[in-house]
Amino acid sequence: MTANGAPGSSHKRGHRRVSRDGNVTFKRRSTSEIMTAIQLGIEYTVSRENHTPMRDLLTHDFCVVESFDFPSDGGRGTPAHKLSSFAFKCYAPAAFRHFRRFYGINMAQFLHSICASSLLELPNAGASGSIFFRTADDCFIIKTVQSGEAKYLRRLLQQYYITLTQNPGTLLPKFYGLYCYKCGSKRIRFAVMNNLLPSSVPICEKFDLKGSTYKRRASPEEKAKACPTLKDLDFREIHPSGLLLEAEAYDQLVDTLARDCLVLRSFSIMDYSLLVAVCNLDSPDAVCGDAEVKLNHQLIPTPQPDAIAPHPPPTEQQRWHPASATAPPADPELESAIKRSPISGLPARNERGDRLLLYVGIVDILQDYRLAKRMEHTMWSLVTDAESVSVVHPDFYSTRYQSFLREFVFKRSVD
Repeated sequence: MTANGAPGSSHKRGHRRVSRDGNVTFKRRSTSEIMTAIQLGIEYTVSRENHTPMRDLLTHDFCVVESFDFPSDGGRGTPAHKLSSFAFKCYAPAAFRHFRRFYGINMAQFLHSICASSLLELPNAGASGSIFFRTADDCFIIKTVQSGEAKYLRRLLQQYYITLTQNPGTLLPKFYGLYCYKCGSKRIRFAVMNNLLPSSVPICEKFDLKGSTYKRRASPEEKAKACPTLKDLDFREIHPSGLLLEAEAYDQLVDTLARDCLVLRSFSIMDYSLLVAVCNLDSPDAVCGDAEVKLNHQLIPTPQPDAIAPHPPPTEQQRWHPASATAPPADPELESAIKRSPISGLPARNERGDRLLLYVGIVDILQDYRLAKRMEHTMWSLVTDAESVSVVHPDFYSTRYQSFLREFVFKRSVD
């Protein structure tokens, strides 16, 4: 069975290809080879931070690019390995070191999460054909990004740093590293980010919300997946009364969304989404399809590279414990899974009064409103209402996005 669900057939989306025998490649490089190279590269570049004292960030730190060669038989300070020789670039290492430190992630935890255990390749590629890897402890996602997205993120880094310091509770993606792996003529850029979806908690619904209505219904192909990502019109059909939050949680969420949208609008960013995953505490068996998230049976393990020495687990003082406020679920196993997860959920209730945990975050923020997007907006405007499509001016997008979330998605408890 291949990634598109058809046995014996090949499937390609963007640069990601799944062969007839189930092997996954990206830009014609095996994803297992890419993953091993990524672990080697991060292991080497982040470990070098031990030799550099921590200091205040300077403007030029956001523009620094460090490059290292990894020949198969070993190079100056780099280990020998069984892969093809490759080069590895690390963008703005001092800046990302500060980002990680700001969120309480030290070098030991970062390396232990990424390099000590096999990473898991997520089977469902994004619309652009990206590849996703998740660390075994659920803390981080590694995602391939296009060249333009990587350049755009680098341009935003200094303002992004200001945003983090002013609004530490932001729902924007938290970027912890930006790298480039080059083998032969192929360049593969990828970012390390916070993970939004816990693998040990059963997810019953998952939504990608943009606040638009044109073509914002999941396709039959998507709905046939084990854990489909539904869209705006699907949400309104499933939850016509929205999701009820306590007054304080609602006010904080709306305020955070407003602050985040102001930042995105100032960057001329649009077409971003709010990812909302729902866990039903009163019906823990109501999971997506075959319980992909609960059982992890669709995750593809990447073999542990021999060249990477495992790091000892972080000590109790080093361990990362995000705050979590949840009502005890009826199922003791579910309660234990929630407590073990490094990802916090937002308590809510549905129209039936079931207790829910919502896992929420803004995704796909590296889309600016430049010529290509303006042309796309003009094209769609010829066939439908210009204000209903997702590609619109950032100011209008921000206003419509927030209005949709307040009016249809999140409701404030009056008790």
